[in-house]
Amino acid sequence: MIWKLHNNGKLLPGEVVTPDERLGWGKTIGLGAQHVVAMFGATFVFPLLMGLNPQLAVMMSGISTLIFLFVVKNKVPSYLGSSASFVGVATSIYAQGGNPTHVSGAMFWCGVGLFIVGLIIHFMGSGPIRRALPPAVTGAVVMLIGFNLAPVVASSYWPKDQWTALVVMIAVILMSVGLRGFAGRIAIFLALVFGYLLSWLEDLLAGPMTQTGADGTISRVFRVDWTKVASAKWIGLPPVTELSTWKLGSPDNVVGFHTPTFNFAFALIALPVIIALIAENTGHIKAVSEMTGKSLDDSMGRALAGDGLTSMLATFVGAGPTTTYAENIGVMAATRVYSTAAYAVASLFAILFGLSPKFGAIISATPSGVLGGITVVLYGMIGLLGAKIWKENGVDFGNPVNLVPIAAGLIIGIGNVSIVVGNHFTLGGIALGTIVTVVMYHLARLIAPKTLRDAAGGSGIVLDAPGMYSEQPDIGAGTAHEKA
Repeated sequence: MIWKLHNNGKLLPGEVVTPDERLGWGKTIGLGAQHVVAMFGATFVFPLLMGLNPQLAVMMSGISTLIFLFVVKNKVPSYLGSSASFVGVATSIYAQGGNPTHVSGAMFWCGVGLFIVGLIIHFMGSGPIRRALPPAVTGAVVMLIGFNLAPVVASSYWPKDQWTALVVMIAVILMSVGLRGFAGRIAIFLALVFGYLLSWLEDLLAGPMTQTGADGTISRVFRVDWTKVASAKWIGLPPVTELSTWKLGSPDNVVGFHTPTFNFAFALIALPVIIALIAENTGHIKAVSEMTGKSLDDSMGRALAGDGLTSMLATFVGAGPTTTYAENIGVMAATRVYSTAAYAVASLFAILFGLSPKFGAIISATPSGVLGGITVVLYGMIGLLGAKIWKENGVDFGNPVNLVPIAAGLIIGIGNVSIVVGNHFTLGGIALGTIVTVVMYHLARLIAPKTLRDAAGGSGIVLDAPGMYSEQPDIGAGTAHEKA
C-alpha cells in the first residue's frame, strides 16, 4: 500500500495527516476535490493569457502531478499547475512575430534548465540551500510568494462582485472555525458550493449585475453564466493547433496539441524565468516543511528536477510549464491534511476534466465573487507561513542585517516592482523580490561588523531541532502549527 490509513480513518481534533497517510477514500476524494478547486481557476486562466489551450493545460497538470509525486517518492505534497511566470514571456514572443509553437519551444528550455538545477542540488546535497536560505530569508521568500498573490484578488476577483466575495469570505472563516470534524477540514470546498448557490440565487432574485470591462464599457452580466457549459461536449480531447489560420488575438484561433518550435532568441527571453521557478519551488518546500514539522531538504533536488521534467513534458505537447501551486499550500494549512493521496485524487480529477469539456466549463464558470472570497483567505494564510518561520526560529528584526535587505525584498515581491532588462525582458515580482532578499542579505552579512553578523544567525533552518519539530506524537507538527 502506498498510504497508511490514519487512525482507522478517523481524524481527531488537533491531529495531522502526514504525506504517507490517508483518510478513508470518501474523505480523501473530498479533499482531492478541494485541491482541484484551489488550483483550477489559475490553471485555466494562465494558459488563456499565454494563448494556449486551457483544457489541455488542466489535463497535463494532472499527469504532471502524478509524475512529480513519483519523482519525490511521495514525500512532498504538491500540485503542479500552470505557471504564471511565463505570461510576460509569451507576450514578448508574440510581439516579435512568434506563434504558440514558438512559445512552447522557449518554455521547454526553462524546463530543461530547472531539471539540471534539480540534479545539481540533489547530488550536492541541501547544504547550499541551507546556507543560501537562512531563516530570515526563507521566511521572507515564503511570505512574498503568498502576499504577491494579493493583487490577483484585489484587481481580478474581488472588484467584479465585492459583496458576494465578502459574504463568501465570512463563510470561509466561520466554517473553518465553527464546523466540527471533517466538515471543518473541507470548509473551503463547502464555501465554494455555498458561494455558487448564493450567486445563482442573486441572479434569480436581483437579476444580472453591472460590470465594467477593461475598455470602459458597461454591461449587465449574470454571476453564474453557463452558456459555454451548455455548448460544451461531455467527452473530448483538446484540438490540434492550426497554424495556417492562426492570427494574434483572433477569437477564431484553434490552439491545442502541438510540438514546440525552437528559436534561440525566444529561448533567451524565457530562460531568466528559471529564477522565479526556483523561488516558487524552494518556497513551497520550505512552507510544507514548516507545516508538517519535518525537513524536506533532502527532497529539494528531486522536487526541482521533477518540476523541470514535467514542464518539459507539458510544453512538448503544447501546454504551459508547470509549477508548485501556492494555492494548494493554503488548502493544506487550512485542513492540516498533508496526504499525497489527496493530490493523487486531485490529479485524476484534473485528467478527467481534461477529457471532458463539459465539467471543465462548469468549474471555470465559478463566479468571480466566489473566488474572491476564497482566495483572500487562502493567499493570506500562505503569506503568514513566512511569519511562522521567523517566529519558530527567533529571527531578530532589531538587527539591520535582517531588517533592511528583507524589507526591500518584501516590498518588491509583494508590490510586483519590476526592472526592465534589455528591450524584451522584465524581471519583477517574486523573482526580483527573491533576488534582492537573498543577494542583499548575504551582502549585508559580508560587510556588517562581526557582532551584527553573529547576532543575525544565518546557519540555516534546523527543522529537526529537539523540542521544536520532534517526531514524538505529543510534540508533532500539529502542535507547532497550533502554537504558531
